[in-house]
Amino acid sequence: MNNFLFVAAENDAIANCKAGGMGDVVRDVPREISKRGDMVHVVVPAYSRLHKGGRFIANLDFRLRGIPYKAEMYEVVPKKEFDNIKHYVIHHPEIEEGGIAHIYHDDPTEPFYTDAIKYFIFCTAVAEAIKMGAFGELDIVHTHDWHSSPLLFLKTYHPAYKDLKKVRYVYSIHNLAIQGIRPFHNNYASVANWFPEVQLDYPALADPRYKDCINLMAVGIRLADAVHTVSQSYKEDVLLPSRRPEFVGGESLEKDLQKADNEGRLFGILNASNYGNIREAEKGLLYRNTVKALFRWLQDESKKYKADFLAHTGEKIMQYVSERPKFIVSSVARLTEQKFYFFKRSPEAFKKMLVRLEKIDGIFMLLGTGDPDYEELFRQMSYEHKNFIFTNGQSEDLIDSIYLESDLYFMPSLFEPCGISQMLAMRNGNPCLVHHTGGLKDTVAHMKTGFAFDGKTYDEKITNMLKNFDEALTVWEKDKPKWKKIQSNAKKMRFTWEKSLDEYYSKLYLL
Repeated sequence: MNNFLFVAAENDAIANCKAGGMGDVVRDVPREISKRGDMVHVVVPAYSRLHKGGRFIANLDFRLRGIPYKAEMYEVVPKKEFDNIKHYVIHHPEIEEGGIAHIYHDDPTEPFYTDAIKYFIFCTAVAEAIKMGAFGELDIVHTHDWHSSPLLFLKTYHPAYKDLKKVRYVYSIHNLAIQGIRPFHNNYASVANWFPEVQLDYPALADPRYKDCINLMAVGIRLADAVHTVSQSYKEDVLLPSRRPEFVGGESLEKDLQKADNEGRLFGILNASNYGNIREAEKGLLYRNTVKALFRWLQDESKKYKADFLAHTGEKIMQYVSERPKFIVSSVARLTEQKFYFFKRSPEAFKKMLVRLEKIDGIFMLLGTGDPDYEELFRQMSYEHKNFIFTNGQSEDLIDSIYLESDLYFMPSLFEPCGISQMLAMRNGNPCLVHHTGGLKDTVAHMKTGFAFDGKTYDEKITNMLKNFDEALTVWEKDKPKWKKIQSNAKKMRFTWEKSLDEYYSKLYLL
């Protein structure tokens, strides 16, 4: 039996510990490993809340900033029990929850200041837990994004954690654009302040642009035994320099990624979708679930500032309870530059799509929260366009209904390492219209399983987005057999973890 440790910032196998796709992967991959008879331990920060009700396992004593620190490790109960999987959280008062999904902090004036502190403490506690044998004799440590790369820094450079080198380390990149850049010196949240006993190897740790800073995403890429992007096409993208907004590639780390590729350490393996453990959703509840979510949010103190807008959305949705639209386009996503840059920069293009939809008695439903500028843009658009319903919140029941009852799922991501939403939509037989980038290239085929747009310039991309949106609606209007064939092809597509894990075992884990 092989013994694995997963170290990450998110884990959707436990309640209230997910902000994005990383949480899905850290939930699903251990389950697939456990089916193969291997043992998996999964550890995430407690964020001052997830340890409550957990079973105390151990005190972890270590040094940071030249002084003693004590963290606590708890085993916690997952949403669903599986053999051979144990879930843990690390609690320390300085590992606080942030405002983003109650996980990440947003420090606009000094990015990553608070999160760097949290994950320095978390990763040192995990290093101590490995050293004291809390997870048994490990074969593989699988780390995820920059939040867990300090563990690779510690095993490589910290005198107290040299023993950690004998294990194989895998590093998965979920979002290359968020890199965890912090100063080496002269800052409370600097590497030298937290790890005074480490002799800093500046060339091996420095950001390619800011030589006085560590780049924690680069640390993961440089120090892991195997580096993994979450789709094959995204791997090809990140080996090239970015040319925003036309192309998002290596984001200044392309040389590090090229080096990893030349050394045979970089692998692109597509994430998968969960087909066995699907939350049961019932058809016909879309509008009811929207109204239920709105009433719940209206009672939430933290949402008082947008109560007027939530009431406005409720009024709009009520007209569709009795007069169902003929066609529903939907999107479910965090409202960020990555997901909706095309709409923010070209709102007139989005307006043209809504006008085109109106001609077939169609509506556009968007659910999400995120960047205040994007929230404001979509709230304004909702006031101006009666067939645009913007649900400015998060609700699993409503998300399930949207995936189940949409006709076309729209995903205009500027870049997409893999994407899970298109897989969830296709699982329900909903064709997707996507920007042909990263993992969306590997999952949606134009006019076969869905629709895709691209272009050499930004203007060309916008033109093609509108053209292909029109083409999709025209197929639905005028060629029902073709539409049904595309629906059927989408539903038949299977992106399984079993297939992906075969590649994990042979390429990443070498087992």
